[in-house]
Amino acid sequence: MKNVWMKSVGMAAAAAVCIVGSSVSLQAAGNPSVVTNKAIAADIVKLIDVAGKQRMLSQRIAKDYLYIGKKVAVSKASRQMKQSLNELVSAHKVLVDSINDPEIKNLLSFVELSIDDFKATANEPFNLDNAQLIIDLSESMLEGSQYVVDSLKEKVKVKESAIVGKAGKQRMLAQRIAKYYIAYQAGIKDKNTVDQMKAAVSEFSEAHKLLMANPTNTPEINRQLNEIDRLWKIVYKFYLNIEKGGLPLIVFNTTDDITKKMNKITALYVELYK
Repeated sequence: MKNVWMKSVGMAAAAAVCIVGSSVSLQAAGNPSVVTNKAIAADIVKLIDVAGKQRMLSQRIAKDYLYIGKKVAVSKASRQMKQSLNELVSAHKVLVDSINDPEIKNLLSFVELSIDDFKATANEPFNLDNAQLIIDLSESMLEGSQYVVDSLKEKVKVKESAIVGKAGKQRMLAQRIAKYYIAYQAGIKDKNTVDQMKAAVSEFSEAHKLLMANPTNTPEINRQLNEIDRLWKIVYKFYLNIEKGGLPLIVFNTTDDITKKMNKITALYVELYK
C-alpha cells in the first residue's frame, strides 16, 4: 500500500514541477521576475541553503536506517537518524513559512506527506522491503527538494546562488554515496545501486574541482576545501569498490566528515554572498 501511495505522490509532485515553472515568490520579494534587491537576494540565498540541506537529510536518514539494519555503527546511526528527522521537519516549516508561491507550496505539501511516511518507515523493523521503500522515499524527497533549490536559484540569477547550491549539494552527495554503499552490503545488490553510487562519486569529484577553482573563495573556504581534497583523493577509491565491500564503518565516518566540512563551507559561502 505504501509503495502505491508513494508512486502517486511522486507522479503528483512531478506534475506540480511541470506546472510551477520559475515563478517563485517570497513574502518579502513581491512578484518581480528576477529579484534584484540585494537584501532580498541574500535571504533567498539563505533559503537555497535550507532547501539544499533537505536534500542531504533525505539521504542521511535512509543511510542511517540501512546502517542500523546492517548492525554497523548502530548507536551513532540511531542518534543521527533521530536528529536528522527533527531537522528535516524544522527546515520544512521554514520553507513553507518563507515561500508563498501557491504551486511551490503545493509541491511542499507533497514533500510533507513524504516526510510523514519517511518517519513512519524509519521506525519500522529492518527488512529488505522496508529498506527499498525508504530508499524510494529518499529519492522522492530529494527530487522535491532539488526542485525547490532550482526554483530559488532561478529567482536569483546570479553566480552566487549557483555556488551556494553546488556547495550544498556536495553534502547530499557524500551521504548518497554512503547510502548506496550500505544498501548494496545490506542486500540490495542490483545494478542501479552500483550505478547510482558511482554517479554520485563522479558528480562530487566534478563539483569539487569547480569549487576549488572558484575565484571568490576566501582563505578559510580554500583551507576547508583543501582538507576535503586530501581526504577525497584517498577515500573515493574505497567508495568505488562497492561490490567488494568490507569497509562500511570507514565509509560511514569519512562521508560524515566530508558532509560536516561541506556544511561549514556552504555556510561560509552564504555569509560571503549576503
